[in-house]
Amino acid sequence: MKQAIPFALDRERSFFESLDDWIGDVLYDELTEKGFDLRDEQVFMAFQIGQALKDKSVLFAEAGVGTGKTIAYLLPAVAYARYTGKPAIIACADETLIDQLVKETGDIGKLERALGLTVDVRLAKSREQYLCLKRLDESKGVTDVADDIDAGLPDFVRGHGSMMRLDPYGARSDYPDLSDEDWSSVNYHPLYQCGSCELRNRCGQTLHRNHYRASTDLIICSQDFYMEHLWTKESRSRQGQLPLLPESSVVVFDEGHLLEYAAQKAFTYRVQERTIDTVLSRIMVDGVREKTLVLMEALIDHHAELFRLLHESAEGESDRRAIVRSKAIGDRAAAVVKLSIDILEELVFDADLYVIPEYDLKLAEEYLEQYIHSMKLFCENGEAVDWLEDENGDETLVIMPRLVTDMLEELLFSKKMPVIFSSATMSVDGDFSFLAGSLGIRDFKSFSVESPFDYDEVMKIRVKRAADKAADVLRLADDGQQSLILFRSKSSMEAFRKAVGHDPRFLFEGDRALSAMVRDFQEGKAQVLCSWHLWEGLDIPGEALTRVIIHDLPYPPDDPLFEAKRRFAEDAYRDIDLPYMLLRLRQGIGRLIRTSEDHGDIQLLLDENDIKAEGEILKVLPVQPDSLPSA
Repeated sequence: MKQAIPFALDRERSFFESLDDWIGDVLYDELTEKGFDLRDEQVFMAFQIGQALKDKSVLFAEAGVGTGKTIAYLLPAVAYARYTGKPAIIACADETLIDQLVKETGDIGKLERALGLTVDVRLAKSREQYLCLKRLDESKGVTDVADDIDAGLPDFVRGHGSMMRLDPYGARSDYPDLSDEDWSSVNYHPLYQCGSCELRNRCGQTLHRNHYRASTDLIICSQDFYMEHLWTKESRSRQGQLPLLPESSVVVFDEGHLLEYAAQKAFTYRVQERTIDTVLSRIMVDGVREKTLVLMEALIDHHAELFRLLHESAEGESDRRAIVRSKAIGDRAAAVVKLSIDILEELVFDADLYVIPEYDLKLAEEYLEQYIHSMKLFCENGEAVDWLEDENGDETLVIMPRLVTDMLEELLFSKKMPVIFSSATMSVDGDFSFLAGSLGIRDFKSFSVESPFDYDEVMKIRVKRAADKAADVLRLADDGQQSLILFRSKSSMEAFRKAVGHDPRFLFEGDRALSAMVRDFQEGKAQVLCSWHLWEGLDIPGEALTRVIIHDLPYPPDDPLFEAKRRFAEDAYRDIDLPYMLLRLRQGIGRLIRTSEDHGDIQLLLDENDIKAEGEILKVLPVQPDSLPSA
């Protein structure tokens, strides 16, 4: 049911004029009377977002830590959703940020209580966050976990209860005591085709999707899921399916500087080493004709040989390893395409024999069609960018048909819809062109407001040219401060680990689950946390983190994707490498001060190769360093 706009409208004033008045009243009067801090930066941000809604423009809203960015975008977003009759979509960087937003003590709950509003907010979680009934059925009787989950399902799922009321069920959050490993055996997997599943109308994911589509105010999802929505929208329409998300009035990308990574993950075709064997094994049943079986066995063998060649040819230390092309790789790739086409043709005849279960047959046909399309792109070697990576222990060939700039421009930014980016770090020295260019945005508006925190009082920065970084870090660690060390890459961190030897004060990313290590560090069970991933997303306030050590300048990795971006740049260093490094450096420094009570120091260790960037680095530091590089 459509809800009323939270302020009165009259014929003499436009909606947007009335919106500005309401925002001013709420932020200057109503919220301050309820104990909220009055922040001029927050007020300015909310007004600028209101103008972007009016202009239907792309807005980069950069506001420092402590500004109150969430409330600044929630107020205009809710009002605009009710005005247009379409929900606003808030796309967060990850599932953790979603939970922080919607929990009872989060900003939405605070606004509801302070203003007497009832906000219709619904979660649209990524598909792997939901139970798969098909996989659950396959695990029943095999694992106790599957049996316990099945016993707790609503009666209607198995046809034992009324179908008049179908409440959503089966989200990951419904099973808090289940380990990630156990959950991964029963949750959604992309191999399983929802469109072909006879259980889809009773599926928890389907019911959740119907539930959030009915939202009148806010739909909150991850950036990964929103990108998947854009990537699959056209294909789902061709198949007669609704898109993953409904039409929206505005989309807000919280921590918007991370959107490129979500797009890179979504806008790809992925071919796993083991999946083809799994899919074909399901249809290699008694009664299938010998010709078809021989073709399937040949495809499994050729596919395995292709991945052996890919593995041997892959180069690089980053997560994305470059593939060195060879005639042998090209020949094998062409062979698997031909074999797959032949198998599809033969399955037409096997289907008439009714020996292959219908669901398994559809699953195999749909997978082979996708496999053929992906491998043809790989064979063509045109505009596509490809690489090899490890995905949960499975070697994976990743093919990106075009750079994300082209696809985002086509799928999102060419539409006449307001798009808001909110983050504390999106510009380089006040210039947003690097982020805009990486996302394919040509026309945008932007602003930047500083954090209300007095960094000069609470933060010290020391910049040093370090000949022996490991020795410098060990000297720093002797004062006992809780420290985060940030590295450019895993290989850099491992070299540092070897240099310092076994030291019980240090935790190293990769030794255990990162979330568990962060928890131990925050609880003081270790003094130093070493990571190459925590340049962003880490929020540890207070005395639990009082020092951040930048071991390496965070230049982009030497991987195929960045190499492709460099090829298109006039000056690869100044257009790609330098702005990426400066933006990520700002994000790393931002791990230190998270609340008005925080304090500490930044230790920036440079080597001789970093001299050319010193001037640019000094421009983006939040305070002037109290020691300058020494020769």
